[in-house]
Amino acid sequence: MISTSLITRFHTIRWGEWSLLALYISVLSGVVVALQYTPETPLYSVTTIDLLVPFGSYFRSLHFYSSQFFFLFSIIHLIAVFEKTESYSSGKWIKLVATLPVALLVLFTGYVLRGDSTGASAGLIAEAILLDIPVIGNTMNDLFFSISSDGMKRIYVNHIIGFGLFWGWLAWNHVRKYKVSFSRYIPLTAIILLFSIGVTAPFEPNHLGVFHISGPWFFLGLQELLKYFPPLLAGILFPATLLIALALLQKKNTFYKQAFYFVIFWLLLYTVLTIIGLCR
Repeated sequence: MISTSLITRFHTIRWGEWSLLALYISVLSGVVVALQYTPETPLYSVTTIDLLVPFGSYFRSLHFYSSQFFFLFSIIHLIAVFEKTESYSSGKWIKLVATLPVALLVLFTGYVLRGDSTGASAGLIAEAILLDIPVIGNTMNDLFFSISSDGMKRIYVNHIIGFGLFWGWLAWNHVRKYKVSFSRYIPLTAIILLFSIGVTAPFEPNHLGVFHISGPWFFLGLQELLKYFPPLLAGILFPATLLIALALLQKKNTFYKQAFYFVIFWLLLYTVLTIIGLCR
C-alpha cells in the first residue's frame, strides 16, 4: 500500500514544470555571469567573478546548480511520463530524446568554459573524440569546439546561443503547454537559491604535477571507457547506442522490449563505470 502510494505520488509531481523552473533560474543567473565573462581569458574571468564581482560567486553557483537541477528533473520527468510515450508520434518522441544529449552539451560546455583543470582537460578530450570521427570530424569540431584553434570563443557562443536554441527547437512543441511561475513553486525556488548559497560551484585552478583529473559527473563513465577503447568507439558509438534504444522505446514499437532491456543494461554498465571513475 505504501509503495503504491509512493509511486502514485511520484507520477503526480510536476517534474516537467520543476525542470523548466530550474531552467529559468539557470538562464537568468547565466545572463549575470555572462556579462562578467570573457572567453579570451576564461580562467582569469572565473577567478574575477568569484573574488572581485559583488555576489559573483553566488550567481556562478546559482547558474551551475540550477543547470544541474534542470537536467536531473528532465530525466525524472522522462521516467515519470514514460507510460504515456505511446501517445507521441515517432517524430515527436525522437525530438524529445534528442533534447537529452543537447542538454548534456549545454552542461558540458559550461564545464569547459571554466577554463580550470577539469574544464580545459574535458574540452581537449571532447575535441579529440570529434576529430576521431571519419570524414566529418574536422567539420564538427570546427562547428562545436575548435578549442585548439580558437580557444573558448566557439564553445562560448554554442553554450549561450547555439545549443540553447537547438534544445528549444527540439522541445518547444512539448514545453509550450507548461505554464510555470516562481510564485507557484516558492519552496522549490527557495531550495535552489539557498542551496547555491551553501555550496559553491566547483573550480579547480591549474596545478602542475596532476596525473589524474576527474571530469563532470555525467562524463566520468565515458572518461573511464576511453581508457580501454578508442575515442570513436567510446565517445561516439557507445553513447549513440543508448540514443537509438531510447528512440525505439515506445510500446507501439516492434523492438520495444529489446530496447527497454538494452537501456537498463546500458545504464547499469555506465553506472559501474562512473563509480570506478569516482573511486580513482
